[in-house]
Amino acid sequence: MGVKSKNPVTSGQRFHIADDFSDITKHRPEKSLMTRLGKAAGRDWRGRISSRHRGGGSRRLYRAIDFKRDKDMTAKVVGIEYDPNRNARIALLQYQDGEKRYILAPLGLSDGDTVSSGADADIKPGNALPLRSIPVGTVIHNIELEPGAGGIFARAAGAGVSLVAKEGEYAIIKLPSGEQRMVHISCRATVGQIGNLDAKNVVLGKAGRKRWKGWRPHVRGSAMNPCDHPHGGGEGKSGIGRKQPVTPWGKPTLGKKTRKPRRRSERFILMRRI
Repeated sequence: MGVKSKNPVTSGQRFHIADDFSDITKHRPEKSLMTRLGKAAGRDWRGRISSRHRGGGSRRLYRAIDFKRDKDMTAKVVGIEYDPNRNARIALLQYQDGEKRYILAPLGLSDGDTVSSGADADIKPGNALPLRSIPVGTVIHNIELEPGAGGIFARAAGAGVSLVAKEGEYAIIKLPSGEQRMVHISCRATVGQIGNLDAKNVVLGKAGRKRWKGWRPHVRGSAMNPCDHPHGGGEGKSGIGRKQPVTPWGKPTLGKKTRKPRRRSERFILMRRI
C-alpha cells in the first residue's frame, strides 16, 4: 500500500502520482459476485440530469459487497482485490459452507486471516459485531443506522469512527467529520479502520484520467456569458458580481448548508459536523 511517481517523459506524467497496488494479492475478481453496471450519465429515474458533468468513462463491473455482515459464521480471507467502484480495497471471504462474499478490507487484514460475525466475535479487524458488544474507544467502520439495514457510515478508504460512549439503548459515535450522533446498540459495525490510507495522495495528473472515471469538463460560471450563468459577463477576468456564489439557477452555494431540516434522524445528532 502506497503511492509512486514516474520519471516524466510526457506532460501527462509530470504531476501524476499513482497507486502502487502493493496491497493487492488477488488480481482476478470472483465472477459469481459481479454484475453489469449500466451508465446513467448523471441522470435520475426520469432521465433528467441530477448530477452535472458526468458521462463517458471506462466500462466496469459492480462487485456485490456484503454491507450487512449477517452471516454468523467463520470465514477465511482468500485475497485482497481492487474495486473500480470505490477507493477502498475489498477482501474476498470464503465461509465454512463454501459461500463467498466481498467485504470492505480493513487496515491490517491479509490473506489467510480468519474473520467472523456475531455478538461473540473477537475484537479484531474485520470482525462484525453489534455495538453493544464492542468496547468503548474502539475504532470501527461500516456502521448501520438501522438494525439489519446494512452499514452506511465510514465506507471510504481510510475512514474510521470512534465509539465514544453507550447510554441505555444507544451508542454515541464520532464520525470523521466531527459529528457525534446516537445509534442503536443493536446496529452492527466492523472493527478496525478501512485500509488504503494513501488514496487521498493520488494525483490524476491529466484531464484524460478524469474522463476515464466518467467526469466531463467543468466550466467556471465566471467564464460564461450572462445568459448562461449568474456569474457570467464583465470585461476581462472579472469577479462574480455578487455577495455570495450561486448555482446556474440562482440558488446559494459554496458554504450553503444543504442538509434537509426536520428529518426524523435529526434528534439523534448530538454535535454537528465541523
